[in-house]
Amino acid sequence: MRLLTGDDGVTRCSWCGADPLYVQYHDDEWGHEVLDDVHLFEKFCLEGFQSGLSWLTILRKRPAFRAAFAGFEMAAVARFDEADVERLLGDAGIVRHRGKIQSTINNAGRALTLLDEFGSIHAYVSQFRPEHHPRPTLTSEFRALTPESTALSKDLKKRGWSFVGPTTMYAFMQAMGLVNDHIDGCERQPA
Repeated sequence: MRLLTGDDGVTRCSWCGADPLYVQYHDDEWGHEVLDDVHLFEKFCLEGFQSGLSWLTILRKRPAFRAAFAGFEMAAVARFDEADVERLLGDAGIVRHRGKIQSTINNAGRALTLLDEFGSIHAYVSQFRPEHHPRPTLTSEFRALTPESTALSKDLKKRGWSFVGPTTMYAFMQAMGLVNDHIDGCERQPA
C-alpha cells in the first residue's frame, strides 16, 4: 500500500489510517524538522517508550507522559530519584516499564551533556543526516534502520544513553524530520 485518500479528500501516507489523532500526527508533526531541544528530547524518550508497542498507543498517552515527566524539561527530569521512579510506575496514564522510566531519567542527564558539548540537540543529531535519502514510493520501501541510524545509536550508547537502538533511532530520525519518509505523492509532507 502506498497512499490513502481520507474522508477529508487529502491523499496521505497509508500508515496513519483514519484515526484522527494519528492523521493529525502524520499531517502536522511526522517528518517536520524539529529544532527545539525539549521537543527533541521528548521524541527521544517517546520513541524509547514505544519499543514493542504501537505508536498510536504512545500518542494517546503523550499528554500523560508530558505531565509525568515535567514537560520533558531535561534538567527537571535529570533530578528525578527513586521516589519518582516509584511514582511513575504507579501512573496508569503512561507506559509503566521500570527500565524505560529509568532510561528517560538517565538520558535527561546525558542530553544536558550534549547541550553543553554541541549547543543544541539538533546540532548533534544533524551530524547523522544522510547525504542522500530517496523518498519511498511504497510503504514496503520503508527501512527499519540505516547506516546513519546505526551510527547515531552507537554514538549515543557510547555517551551512556539507553533505549536508543538503531531501529528506534531511525524512527526518531523520521519523526523529527532528519529524513523525509512521506510516500511520494503524500499531500501532507513538509515543505
